[in-house]
Amino acid sequence: MSIDTEIQPATKRTRKMAREPKTEVADLALPKRQTKTDQVLDLLRRPEGATLEQLVAATGWLPHSARAALTGLKKKGHKVSSAKEEGGARVYHAVAA
Repeated sequence: MSIDTEIQPATKRTRKMAREPKTEVADLALPKRQTKTDQVLDLLRRPEGATLEQLVAATGWLPHSARAALTGLKKKGHKVSSAKEEGGARVYHAVAA
């Protein structure tokens, strides 16, 4: 029993580059995306400041996450103050450096 098969020489595959070379369009700076932390800072910089409920509504976070974001801003060097109005909610402000 013999099987007739033709043996073909091995061909080399073309090599692909790991990544495409950069073009001039890729070098253009894209506008920075606004993060939720940026949104929180914008709310805190308003003259009236922001309450915890406003921060939660703007970001979609739970209240404990919004408070943790305020702590994170303080650790990053932002000055965050709070004041509780009589009979009202606590209002947070970002103090200018």
